[in-house]
Amino acid sequence: MKNTFEIKGQVVDVVARRIYSGVIYVHKGIIERIEESTQEHGPYILPGFIDAHVHIESSMLTPSQFARFAVVHGTVGTISDPHEIGNVLGVEGVQYMIDNGNQVPFKFYFGAPSCVPATTFETAGATITAADIEVLFKQKNIKYLAEMMNWPGVLYQDPDVMAKIALAQQYNKPVDGHAPGLKGELARNYIAAGISTDHECFTAEEALDKLNAGMKILIREGSAAKNFEALIELMHEHGEQMMFCSDDKHPDSLVAGHINELVKRAVARGIDVFKVLQAACVNPVKHYGLEVGLLQAGDPADFILVNNLTDFAILQTYIDGEMVAEKGDSYVPSLPSKIVNHFTASKKAPEAFAVPTKGGQLRVMEALDGQLITNALFFPPTIVNGYVESDTNSDILKLAVVNRYTDAPPVVAFIKNFGLKKGAIASSVAHDSHNIIAVGVDNESIARAVNALIEVKGGIAVVDGDIHEVLPLPIAGLMTGEDGYAVARQYEQLDKLAKAMGSTLQSPFMTLSFMALLVIPSLKLSDKGLFDGDKFVFTPVWA
Repeated sequence: MKNTFEIKGQVVDVVARRIYSGVIYVHKGIIERIEESTQEHGPYILPGFIDAHVHIESSMLTPSQFARFAVVHGTVGTISDPHEIGNVLGVEGVQYMIDNGNQVPFKFYFGAPSCVPATTFETAGATITAADIEVLFKQKNIKYLAEMMNWPGVLYQDPDVMAKIALAQQYNKPVDGHAPGLKGELARNYIAAGISTDHECFTAEEALDKLNAGMKILIREGSAAKNFEALIELMHEHGEQMMFCSDDKHPDSLVAGHINELVKRAVARGIDVFKVLQAACVNPVKHYGLEVGLLQAGDPADFILVNNLTDFAILQTYIDGEMVAEKGDSYVPSLPSKIVNHFTASKKAPEAFAVPTKGGQLRVMEALDGQLITNALFFPPTIVNGYVESDTNSDILKLAVVNRYTDAPPVVAFIKNFGLKKGAIASSVAHDSHNIIAVGVDNESIARAVNALIEVKGGIAVVDGDIHEVLPLPIAGLMTGEDGYAVARQYEQLDKLAKAMGSTLQSPFMTLSFMALLVIPSLKLSDKGLFDGDKFVFTPVWA
């Protein structure tokens, strides 16, 4: 890194809402001064992008590997909720993410996970208590209380939930929200308890209701959940209360783009460029109190150079005055990562996934492409020799969850809209407790896919006849420290195999990973049973 240097171009001052020709002088990682000039050409210089809510673990990469991708797209920092690894390893997992991220030139900021375990209706690998959260709050990198998914606990003032919120207020930390579909008086009461953001809105009506109550709304566009189209028009009037996030992004889509893509799309939709950049660059820094520069004299030299304010092609990315990416090349080093895990399940026989008939109709989960919510449907079962089997003609397949923390029988239900015509796919990335989840057309294929992951202690798998492909994720069963670009290629191959087996979903593995997320309605599956996310109770497979 050069100790002192200057950058010339068109300075995009998002804070003052003006663009001018200028020279930025950088000394020891700080913007020393910015001088206006008469030069009327050159790249546009603007603050770096911030992902305002992301689970790094969903990229299947360690923070240090994630950073290598992100800087290429102009991202200089993230607001990262480490509750995925928290559910597996507790505070040890959160500390792992902080330490790994500190190895590279990138601004990772983490939250203290508020809901570990996410619910009492599933088996997780760890618990994070209010006392643990207070310890975490004393760390510099912990900026907020991560998404409070237990919205019923907030509304009914559960003592443990309220103790965690009180700690956040005591330490002057914002509290992230998670309340899909909550509106009206319930939403207002949730917000009044101290919840400041929500990234789960899937309609403009819901988001506007929360905006009017003073909440900040994050527009999410991840690998599975995509809410940009539903929410973007709200930015015309509410840009000061909005941010962009990816939430969960698999490695192949991270190769393609990040927050830069949302900025480009928003400007193309006619949103004022300063409102878009305020959401992408300024609002996260202000809301979470980040040590990220906003292109002002005295700020850390965190900025990007782009070709224009239409395409937003990233020419260079700087963090603390160090150039970390240039024209598609990442200068963030690829570093080895130590292995930590919690995985003790033993292999399962095919008959463990058999479902004896009981009579009546099946309560079937319907997966929705591009959404985390599901529908609850009812269908007659397909019965063979007294057992219910998958029916590829009507696209009703077996869905299974296997406890990975202790030996227990699998739990089996049924799902529609995965589209598989043969074989099975499985993943140990299964929000939020990260037990093994699998979907397939027959017991033998499901058992093979599950056992493939038990053998390597976590990953994603595709099996179909002679096909037996596994991407190992040895770090908590969620991540790998291998080169991110190689991981992206391997993941892309498994994704293609799943689609060749019939899946019509945009991201079958990402969608699969959310079919165990009990805090999102309507039906989900845990290692303890089929769960009604609307009523927050277990419900039988047989209707």
